[in-house]
Amino acid sequence: MKNLTLAALGIVALAALPVSAADWSDTSFGYRYGTQFQEPANPDSVAKSIFNLTHVSGYSLGSNFFSVDMLKSNATDPSNNAQTNANFAKQGAQEVYVTYKHNLSLGKVFDTKIDFGPVRGMDFTFGFDYAAKNTTFAPAVYKLMAGPTFNFKVPGFLNISLLYYKEKNHNAFGGYAIAKGGTTDVVFDPTYQVAAAWGIPVALGKVNTSVKGFATFTGPKGKDGSGVETKLETLFRGFWMFDISPVLRTKKGTWQIGPGFEYWDNKFGDPTYATWAATPSGSVVNPRTTCLMAALEVHF
Repeated sequence: MKNLTLAALGIVALAALPVSAADWSDTSFGYRYGTQFQEPANPDSVAKSIFNLTHVSGYSLGSNFFSVDMLKSNATDPSNNAQTNANFAKQGAQEVYVTYKHNLSLGKVFDTKIDFGPVRGMDFTFGFDYAAKNTTFAPAVYKLMAGPTFNFKVPGFLNISLLYYKEKNHNAFGGYAIAKGGTTDVVFDPTYQVAAAWGIPVALGKVNTSVKGFATFTGPKGKDGSGVETKLETLFRGFWMFDISPVLRTKKGTWQIGPGFEYWDNKFGDPTYATWAATPSGSVVNPRTTCLMAALEVHF
């Protein structure tokens, strides 16, 4: 976990460097907490504390989005060095998840206005995800995405992307399933991802609120590390954030707090099975996540 933590700190340090070419930027630190997260091969609900750093900036030809989550589970999602002796408390797993996306404005590149129907602009989006977690499963995920993004005519923003998706992963268990085509290092088949992101202001009298979040629909990507055929993966994470900056006498939008909800079906592409009794022979439980969260953000 030491190397994972050092990598996360290095990423945070790089993200904090000034972007001199940016026309605008927004950086935020966030915290969210929920008690009903689910993990594959684990029928128990997991409580997680999640610390986040997000940086968004725009320049003459497009924009950048960078986000890193540092997640800490409770003992129901144990780390790979969790003590099994009854005299020692189990340690919850730790995880880092990094996302970077660049949106290149096609209208600005070709010096033309792209405006039709509900669409007010188009980008070419490319980026990557990286994740690692210190469980016995020992995942190490690399994802590449690229494709067009449509920007819609709404207050705030609503973007929908149609992406090429390619993933590589590592696991500690695939070697036990060699007879079914298992492997510890998996290069998945290319597939598609439909990704949506939004941030829409909603005024409640004198109170400023916003509905924000994202959703991804990732197509089947072949067999996983244990030789199981993957399925359509659906992830939704949304928040209703309230601007409490006036109460704290700070600049509008600085402090935001509110509830959130996460829905994750066929997590990591593996079929959802809520209980061991429902799983076919040779498979493992993979409960669907439906988790309420509390979230706090500070922007600067």
